[in-house]
Order: sequence, then structure tokens, then C-alpha cells
Amino acid sequence: MARVLLVVALLGVVVIYLWRRRRTVSASTSTADTSTDAASLPLLPGARTRILEQHVRLWHRLPAPLQERLLPRLDEFLERIPFTGAHDFTVTETMRTVIAAQACIVTLGHDHYPFDDLHGITLHPDEFVVEESEEDEDTGVVTEGYRTLSGQAHGSDRLVLSWRDVEEAQSRDDGYNVVVHEVTHFLEHSHPGGDPAAHAALTAAYEALCEAVDRGEETLLDPYGAEDLTEFLAVAAEFFFERPAELAARHPTLYVLLRDSFRLDPASWAPVGNASS
Repeated sequence: MARVLLVVALLGVVVIYLWRRRRTVSASTSTADTSTDAASLPLLPGARTRILEQHVRLWHRLPAPLQERLLPRLDEFLERIPFTGAHDFTVTETMRTVIAAQACIVTLGHDHYPFDDLHGITLHPDEFVVEESEEDEDTGVVTEGYRTLSGQAHGSDRLVLSWRDVEEAQSRDDGYNVVVHEVTHFLEHSHPGGDPAAHAALTAAYEALCEAVDRGEETLLDPYGAEDLTEFLAVAAEFFFERPAELAARHPTLYVLLRDSFRLDPASWAPVGNASS
């Protein structure tokens, strides 16, 4: 009788152990399910458009045909391009959509999908520090140091952005747009070449800015564009999309050059309005 009771007691312990283990596994599975990254979950119908309406100023300026053209390209971009948060920074679906939409708007004048070479986007919460080295062409001396950036294009395969700068650009009116700037760098690297006459016109506009900066004149374009021809093109692209009417009035030749290159005419779009934060 004592042996029977012992067996029953042991069976009870085993049952309780298995029941508790099952509860632990179920609880951990449930926790994993509820902590799934929101960026991996499908959006409800209309959610993407609501993000554009609330957070992307350029969306409101696009003519209806370009809005319709943007949506499938945006979906393809988000499906193909991975986003990574630097130092465990959490990237939300809103962040991905805001950045991807502006990147795609730059390319809407061309039929083909231009981001085949883009392998990913790294997002920092704020400006980030990079190590740089610069060689003096005359002396050969190499100077090493650090620089704080709001955006960077790593050749033709990755973009690095500061989310604070991406977000602040939606309420600024000074022609600043870090996404447009870095995407222009990417397109220049991944699609080299171009019309020699257009390159000559761009060089002439760049030299004119350099001369104005050297004279201490106030310029429409950010003086940072005088750094080199590559930065001039990226700065000019920012103004082309953010302050097109002013660019067309002050620098008509440069505006036409960019209009023909991007195959877009932002000066004919709706006036600029701030997206809500």
C-alpha cells in the first residue's frame, strides 16, 4: 500500500512539473509574440497614406498622378531595403515610411527602379561622429580627425541618417532636406556619367557659388555647397525640391538643369506646407 502511494505521489510531481513547464513555454511564446518589431507587421489598409499625410511635407505638394506613382515604388522600396537602428535604436514603421517616401520622390521622374545597388539604411537617433582622414594634395600630409554628420552616403550601397535631422526637415523652410541630399549622392555614385554639356553648366553654377562665398555675399544656396562639385549638386537638389520657385527665380539655368536631370518640375507643384509632427 505504501509503495502504491509512493508511485501516485511521484506521478503527481511529474504532472505538476510538466504543467508548470508548459505554462513557462506558453508564457515565453506569448511574450515573444507581443514584442515583435512593429516594422515587421503588415500595416492596416490606408495606414501608409496616413503616415504620408501626417509626416511627409512633400507628399502634399505632389500632383495626384505623382502620388499614385509614388505608392507602389514606396512599397517596393520598403520591401527590398532593410533599415537598421544604430546602437539598438528602434526604427519604427513611421520612420521607414518617412525616409523611403522622400527617397522615392526624388526618383519619380524616371520609370525604372533606381535603388538596386542600395543594400540598407542605418538610422541614428541624432547626429553621429565619423572618423576621417584628409590628404593635402600639395604636401602629401594626411590629417586624421573626427566629424559630426547628419547624413552620409557610403558609396553606392548604404545610407546613414540622423532621425532628428530627417524629422526636423519637415518643419524647416531653409531648403534643408538630409534625405534628398544623401539620396542625390547615392544616385550620383550608382549612376555615373551624364551629358557633358550639363556637367559643364553644373560646374559653372558651382564656380559662381564659390566666388559669391569668397566675396562674403549672402547666397540662396547653402555655402556648404561650395565644398566641392559633389556637395554642390546635393545642396542644389535640396533647394530644387524644398524651395523650387526661389531656385527657379534666382538661378534659372541651374533649375532647368536639375529639372531635366530629375525629369520633375517642383516649381509647378502645390505651395510648400508643413507636415504635422
